Amino acid sequence: MTGEQPPIRRAWRDSLGVVLATSAYGISFGALSVTSGLDVWQTCVLSLLMFTGGSQFAFVGVIGGGGLPGAAIASAGLLGIRNVAYGLRMSSVVGDGFWRRAAASHFTIDESTAVALAQTDAAARRVGFWVTGVGIYVGWNLTTLAGALLGDVLGDVKAYGLDAAAAAAFLALLWPRLRNRQAIAVGAAAAVVAAVLTPALMPGLPVLVAALVAIVVGWTNWLGSRPTTSTGDPA
Repeated sequence: MTGEQPPIRRAWRDSLGVVLATSAYGISFGALSVTSGLDVWQTCVLSLLMFTGGSQFAFVGVIGGGGLPGAAIASAGLLGIRNVAYGLRMSSVVGDGFWRRAAASHFTIDESTAVALAQTDAAARRVGFWVTGVGIYVGWNLTTLAGALLGDVLGDVKAYGLDAAAAAAFLALLWPRLRNRQAIAVGAAAAVVAAVLTPALMPGLPVLVAALVAIVVGWTNWLGSRPTTSTGDPA
């Protein structure tokens, strides 16, 4: 159709937009980490080796609140469970080969999965996954270092709106896919469940409980149309 971007070009565009938004959020993590009691070196190691923003924020949040290291690790691990499900879904995207899949496991995060699944063909999904994953890894580590070095100079990092950057990027990817009642119902119900449970449960649990909404609705096909033999964009 005239005016549509080629799939590969669209994948690059989506990837770079998410890379910029999410990398900016790394400044927030770096600053929060050092103000929570970790030094610059420890902060950078977390981003290099753990590399999953939700788990990293959960870890430094518990440490900053005076919690034990064991509790911090448990909270981070709980949030990281979702990456196992992402890995299962991304295995067909990254392709075969031990070393390729081993490398992909480190870059399988919320953003790389979301960008890959937003694409319309296999080649574009592969580009979306790798460009987003590697790009965020480089950007996140650079901005983590910058935030850690600036530390207290930044003050309240939320005042700059950096904590909303990643969420805004996700919404931009999600919005075009809300084209039927089932997708809208899943998104709305999961958001309500997460919002209600966040004050009551430990970090990580609201996200996992909200994910069950999507699993149940998808498994039972509530509000969804029955499969057809037509060739269209997958739901």
